[in-house]
This record gives sequence, C-alpha cells and structure tokens, in this order.
Amino acid sequence: MTEAPAGTTWQLTDDDGGKLAGRWWKWALSAPKELSPVRDKTGEHAGWKQPRDLWFLAGTYGGKVVRTCEIPAGRPLFFPVINIQHTHSHSATPLTMPVAEATAHLNGVELVLSQFSGSFRTGFTRRHAWGLWGAVEPLVPGQYVLEIKADTGQGFWLDTTYHLTAVEHLD
Repeated sequence: MTEAPAGTTWQLTDDDGGKLAGRWWKWALSAPKELSPVRDKTGEHAGWKQPRDLWFLAGTYGGKVVRTCEIPAGRPLFFPVINIQHTHSHSATPLTMPVAEATAHLNGVELVLSQFSGSFRTGFTRRHAWGLWGAVEPLVPGQYVLEIKADTGQGFWLDTTYHLTAVEHLD
C-alpha cells in the first residue's frame, strides 16, 4: 500500500465545491441503472463517463460496500461521504441531512471533509445538491485504501471501502 502523503486533502472554495457537487450529481444521474457507479457493489462501473479534469468516486445507497478499481494517477478525486439532491420545485433552498458521524480515511490518514451545496440542471429541471464531500489531491501511482463511513443517527448509515490502484495512463 502506498503511504498517503501529508496534506492529501484538496482545498476547494465553497463556490468550487458547490459546482463540483452539481457536476458529481449530473454524472451520477446520467448512468443507466445497470451501469450506475452508485448501485455498483464491486467497482466494476467506477469508470463510467469520467470527466477529464478529475475523477469522481461514487457514493452508495447505504449499507456496506467494498469496491476495487483503477483510477488515473495525477487527477484529483472528488466523492460524497453523505449527500442528497432534490428538485428546485421540491424546495427552493438545498435541504440537508442529519449527520451523527462522517469520516473518510486514505491509507489510514483522516481526510478533511467539507460541506458543499450547489445548484445544477438535468435537462430543464433545476436541482439542488447538498453533502459532506471529500476531495483528494492527485495521487502518485500506487495502491490506496479509502474508507468512508457516515451515519445519520436516524437509521441510514454507510460503510464504503475503496481499494484503489492509481495508474499512469488510464483513459
């Protein structure tokens, strides 16, 4: 396992984080059910239509999930620890979730999590996104373990482990 370098958290402004949250949701919602990285239990669909400037890791619908996948070295990672989205017609402002616990560790090093909210569109539908997000600076080639845990304290919890291999030339 490659040692996680000190300062692995990618620092984002609230505005940039909100925009990335919207981009993440557009990416996650664009996948057909059978190819959805969020529904994926193994990591098989982690590469679904990834953007060129960063790499999104999928959240889950709760419970325990273990995924194994290759990611490109040299691209930052952005992922939800716990998040929601809804239409603007449901609420004009972003809704939030209760959070009793939320952590992410890369090779045992705790990552700083940030709360971001933002607006985005799917077709003609205006939507809001909210969540606690992790953002990691580009990784050097090697093996990494990303552990993500969250609990609302109201029955919804997740425990996701990613076994990541950062490789030089992944397209």
